[in-house]
Amino acid sequence: MRWRGERESDNVEDRRGFSGGGRVAIGGGIGTFVIIIIALLLGADPRQLLQQVPDDAPPPTSQGSRQTNPEEDELKKFVSVVLGKTEDVWGDIFRQNGKQYREPTLVLFTGQVQSACGLGSAATGPFYCPGDQKVYIDLSFYEELRRRFKSPGDFAQAYVIAHEVGHHVQKLLGISDKVDAMQRRMSEVEANRLSVRLELQADFFAGVFARHIQKQGLLEEGDIEEALTAASAIGDDTLQRQSTGHVVPDSFTHGTSEQRLRWFRKGFDTGDIREGDTFSATSL
Repeated sequence: MRWRGERESDNVEDRRGFSGGGRVAIGGGIGTFVIIIIALLLGADPRQLLQQVPDDAPPPTSQGSRQTNPEEDELKKFVSVVLGKTEDVWGDIFRQNGKQYREPTLVLFTGQVQSACGLGSAATGPFYCPGDQKVYIDLSFYEELRRRFKSPGDFAQAYVIAHEVGHHVQKLLGISDKVDAMQRRMSEVEANRLSVRLELQADFFAGVFARHIQKQGLLEEGDIEEALTAASAIGDDTLQRQSTGHVVPDSFTHGTSEQRLRWFRKGFDTGDIREGDTFSATSL
């Protein structure tokens, strides 16, 4: 991805070196190990995984002495540029559809962080909190993406941000609120199925983003393949097979590797948000 020299977003909140405090509540009748595996899927809804806290929860108060390194500072610049590109792309798309785009904030943290959705940690991976409309990421996740998920490359990293911003788009369009209201009246299995459709739509929106920056000449050869590799590596079936040796479809919350690939590709091929209605699709 050709990102150097591009505009960096001003909507980056750097909490690296701060301590979030508090504790993470993990439970709900599922083993801790399984919860962590699910949480490592990109775009996990933290309300299902983290302890709920009031929206006016106090910000972190203690700052550590942690020093950043040149590689991490380079990553900060990179994600700031990617966020800036999402602002440009979604700002244009919303204007073309007679709407106004409200830009999210990207929060960088180390270890753990307090959000309006509860206490997040590096173990849960990147997440979007609809309560404060912020994207949270510990930059060490990118090493996990490269090493554990075998998904190197800067556009694989960009895909992570684009997917989370896709959840923000859903929030602005009222989609995530409707899904949340419906899930509260459903069984766990039914709610999981609805979650899959929500996550696949976020993958579709990430593909739409990729299509638009391709038109700007920012993608390089192999970039789309990097994103597709990342999407495939974090499919529910792939992760479950790696962690337990078998697959439990009723527990899927994000979709299979094939589904995630398909919807990202559809977003990239069409570039049209009207083609991303995963909730009406008879086949995912």
